[in-house]
Amino acid sequence: MRYPIAIEIGSDETAFGVVVPDLPGCFSAGDTLDEAVANAAEVIALWVETVLDDGGAVPPPGSLEVHRANPELAGWTWALAEVDPTLLSDETEHVDIALPVRLLRRIDEQARQRHETRAGFLARAAIEALNTDLAAPTDRPA
Repeated sequence: MRYPIAIEIGSDETAFGVVVPDLPGCFSAGDTLDEAVANAAEVIALWVETVLDDGGAVPPPGSLEVHRANPELAGWTWALAEVDPTLLSDETEHVDIALPVRLLRRIDEQARQRHETRAGFLARAAIEALNTDLAAPTDRPA
């Protein structure tokens, strides 16, 4: 799947700015044109994941020609950012994991208290943990 991106050309002093017109608030930048396009694909993926995790809907990519006619983006350069379509998939996949019985008992008890299934509890906990990890600064070495 390819989303049109508008690129404001940078210079020696400024980065290349990127806007994704189909995804409100989705923008990025890069020091080079290639980096700007690559960063756009990455930020689109993060935007999509965040919206879906929050229960929202993701707009499909619009027409490049329609976007190019937008006077607010006149003079910008256009490209298409490739995005993995499985990011939009709510299809379930069975996974086989092994956990200690004592942990499963605790998970099942918490799931019952929240009126959730085991799978639903684990999925929600994973989303919360992933969102926390993304939002928290890291002290881990690169």
